[in-house]
Amino acid sequence: MSFIDTLKYDERGLIPAIIQDAENGEVLMFAFTNSTALKKTLETGLMHFYSRSRNKLWMKGEESGHTQKVVEMRVDCDTDALLIKVKQKGGACHTGFRSCFYRKVEPLAVDTDKYTEDGKKLFNPEDVYKGKKKKAR
Repeated sequence: MSFIDTLKYDERGLIPAIIQDAENGEVLMFAFTNSTALKKTLETGLMHFYSRSRNKLWMKGEESGHTQKVVEMRVDCDTDALLIKVKQKGGACHTGFRSCFYRKVEPLAVDTDKYTEDGKKLFNPEDVYKGKKKKAR
């Protein structure tokens, strides 16, 4: 039995994955994966996910070339979430930023509606995705 079979997936067969830079600890993104995507990840060494909006398996970087080489995989105490440390090539976010968490809420208050961009844009999504509208994964 593989560790993949011991994980607790939701009713759709998905499990959340937090993706973190293996070198500096920066949280790059959050996405869902499933047992098929995890097997593909382990076979290739490159991160695969399950897209809820497109209802399909996808490899990070399949369109952009901004792949994630898996360095380490951790399972939380309840076996219902993953922390995956990767070596990121290019930007992790489809908007062009290195991390999907490039917006900081300021001021830190219930009634705020303000975000401050706190990240470096690494690429122009229009150039990378050739004019296709990218959906959030």
